[in-house]
Amino acid sequence: MQTFLKGRRVGYWLSEKKMKKLNFQAFADLCRKRGIEVVQLDLSQPLEEQGPLDVIIHKLTDLILEADQNDVQAVLLVQRVQDYIDAHPETIVLDPLPAIRTLLDRCKSYQLIHRIEDCMQDERICSPPFMVLNTECGPDTLEQIRQHGLTFPFICKTRVAHGTNSHEMAIIFSEEDLKDVKPPCVIQSFINHNAVLYKVFVVGESYTVVERPSLKNFPAGQADRKSIFFNSHNVSKPESSSDLTSRENVEGVSQPPNDDVIRELSRSLQQSLGVSLFGIDVIINNLTGQHAVIDINAFPGYEGVPEFFNDLLNHITSVLQRHSPDHPPTSEQPKGLVSKQTPSTMVPNPTPPAPGCCSMLGKEASSSPWIVEGDGGLKGPRQRLGCNSAVSPNFQQHCVSTIATKASSQ
Repeated sequence: MQTFLKGRRVGYWLSEKKMKKLNFQAFADLCRKRGIEVVQLDLSQPLEEQGPLDVIIHKLTDLILEADQNDVQAVLLVQRVQDYIDAHPETIVLDPLPAIRTLLDRCKSYQLIHRIEDCMQDERICSPPFMVLNTECGPDTLEQIRQHGLTFPFICKTRVAHGTNSHEMAIIFSEEDLKDVKPPCVIQSFINHNAVLYKVFVVGESYTVVERPSLKNFPAGQADRKSIFFNSHNVSKPESSSDLTSRENVEGVSQPPNDDVIRELSRSLQQSLGVSLFGIDVIINNLTGQHAVIDINAFPGYEGVPEFFNDLLNHITSVLQRHSPDHPPTSEQPKGLVSKQTPSTMVPNPTPPAPGCCSMLGKEASSSPWIVEGDGGLKGPRQRLGCNSAVSPNFQQHCVSTIATKASSQ
């Protein structure tokens, strides 16, 4: 057991539903085995009396939304947390409340993603155009949609990216169907992606990619068909199977996401927001092979990530070690974000491709889409692909071979 962990205190606040879904008690038990005390916070009481706290883990999204709607009790509870954070800047917060507010607003998170893509200048990434509609559609709405670069069909989503209603969406196919748009909302061009969604679950310096069902392909342009209303959570469940997720019309590019792209997107989001626990929904454009980010989630459910608790504890250990007076900073650079497939070996960052976002891909990236992650050595039994299905044995073998080659070259 690392001596610097002994006596450290981690406070957490999660809803009862979240704790049960994650089986968070198992994480608390894991921490205690490392000498870390885990405390469930009571926000109805002063946090000073429950401290000191070295780390705070929370999912305050419901309370933040209620506070932003001027719910007096929620305002008090959120302010109580913020006051403690302000009074104890040494406390590590997973994650900062301002960053959570950004991720709760689809407009702000989409703006951030587009700014990140502009900075990355990577032709392998091109997220769909979007716009916010705050009022009912009028005579000039169609022209506004065109000016923002949107095309039919497009997805209509709530602006708030949390809660049951946030999963209720619609596909709008024509000008006639604009009456089905219910503001305030965000609309986003639909990109055909062969009914496959890649959910990227990030925990500190590691992440896992999990493949899920998604919406089937639709013809581009306006179509004489009624709007489709659906629940995105139900559509993308691992066992989901319906006409909406049919893969009968799969065509064009069908490939998993490129690890370099996912790593850079994740790292850029971390650097921009200071977040450690988040999810990215990525699709692959079946015409161009480009990666498109269609949503970002604060502290997601981490379904399909069996090593979540170990990853979270390793991240907490890492940040505590960096803040420990017994472990002064070294000249070494911090580890970069790496794919959670196996134990950790860093791969040098690739040279950024030439500018040209939203242009057609001239060639596929030559690098392997998966690398090694962990504590410095290869451990065969822990090697796994982030995707949980639909990966050919040949591709798996290629990945393991490439992982071993890159690892041995470091």
